[in-house]
Amino acid sequence: MTVFILVSGVFTGPQVWDDVAARLTSAGAEVHAVALTGLGGTGPSVVGPAVDLETHIADVIAVIDRVRGEQGQEIVLVGHDYGIHPALGAADRRAESVARIVYLDSGLPQDGVPALAAVADQGLREEVLRAAEGGEGALPPPTRDAWRLWGSTADLPDAALDRLTALAAPQPLGTLLQPLRLTGAAATVPMAGVLCVGNGAGIAMVQARVDLGEPSLQALADPRVTFFELPTGHWPMLSGPTALAVMLLKAAAGEGHRLTPADTTKPPAHLRPFLLDVPELPRERTDNLDLYLPPTADGPRPAVVFVHGGPVPAGASPTPRDWPTLRGYARYAADRGVVGATLDHRLHAVTDYERAAADVADAVERVRADPRVDADRVALWFFSGSGPLTADWMGKPPPWLRCLAADYPIMAPLPNWGRLDARFHPADAVAHAGALPLVLVRAGLESAEIAATVEEFLAAARRCGADVEVVDVPSGHHGFETVDPTDESRAAVHRAMGTVLRHLTA
Repeated sequence: MTVFILVSGVFTGPQVWDDVAARLTSAGAEVHAVALTGLGGTGPSVVGPAVDLETHIADVIAVIDRVRGEQGQEIVLVGHDYGIHPALGAADRRAESVARIVYLDSGLPQDGVPALAAVADQGLREEVLRAAEGGEGALPPPTRDAWRLWGSTADLPDAALDRLTALAAPQPLGTLLQPLRLTGAAATVPMAGVLCVGNGAGIAMVQARVDLGEPSLQALADPRVTFFELPTGHWPMLSGPTALAVMLLKAAAGEGHRLTPADTTKPPAHLRPFLLDVPELPRERTDNLDLYLPPTADGPRPAVVFVHGGPVPAGASPTPRDWPTLRGYARYAADRGVVGATLDHRLHAVTDYERAAADVADAVERVRADPRVDADRVALWFFSGSGPLTADWMGKPPPWLRCLAADYPIMAPLPNWGRLDARFHPADAVAHAGALPLVLVRAGLESAEIAATVEEFLAAARRCGADVEVVDVPSGHHGFETVDPTDESRAAVHRAMGTVLRHLTA
């Protein structure tokens, strides 16, 4: 018999699992929903400062110890959201008793890192720290409209959201601030990840980050690790209990999608060759900036600055300016008679947009200051996760900015990013773009979550009459320049570059 031990996330008690537990039980499983100290009642409760992460780890261990003595039982430990921290801490101390750990729309806790680090929203993290500095013992639960800051409420029925709000309890601050301590024993336990794509992350995105070489994610390509996707928001036990129960049963059986390990014999998707055969023009490298100059130039030439996406792990090698896409575009631009520029910026996490914006602004000024560049004729070209950076340039376009382009951009925060500063909201900034020409290259096979941000931006652009040319790649995926080297993709690159150069030289 499979025994599921279910550990809930922030502010929530065992009641959130009722519907899932009923379905698992009807399938023949035994189910225990853990009542974490301070969160196990039927409504708000008051907790003292002594309740911390170790308290909740002990709560989970107590349940494991109660059931592990029975013969023939296989324990599957499920941690949702914050719940993965006490679940993983307990599994680390009872590794021999746990058959599998299921990460349900959660982060990947690391030794010595508190659960607060997994909270994407900067404002929420600051709220926790202020409460701790003020000597408070717990963080009040969200209001009904504030749950979305802790994770997407997509597909969550109104009645379920009302119930979630009514049953929520204050979260003891110590549970978020105390570092998790792991010996490494839990790493020997097979795991499964259930990703709620309505909250912004899917299997393809995780695979891409594994391909980028992020050290903390390499273990996810182990054959003992499987993945599932649910097309819903952050609370699937409430928005889709039947589908979640099916996924948990499959996870317990070792089913699911397995990631592909980084293959050293062939490049990952982002390091495959650029789809165009462009001349191998030399580059000039200064600090974080590379310049590709036209083979022949009669005086200062216009320039295109290509801005990579992200977040990109700080230790990624090679860095983005050496990726084939950035090099390919810059060389293509130089071959067409303008200066191509690429740079590395510090967008390593979704909290890094401010410093990435500073890096881009600095690089642009250095490009404009080069005597071989016509400082009054510059275009900016953004990719993927650098989309929010476009807001700075649309909100107050400088007179020398002749065109702004973006390939498969993320034009609004994904649900699991938390809030971004209002400065980085392109849909708001486009109303101030005036006559600035905009070129948006749209991948037809884009993920639904990213595609929704593009549609939101285009709707805002239509409302204000912004000058946007959309270049569609109907059969193209995110990163089509190396993933989809088709005639359709090549035509889109030619068209987009032609439009940008036309505005630069007009």
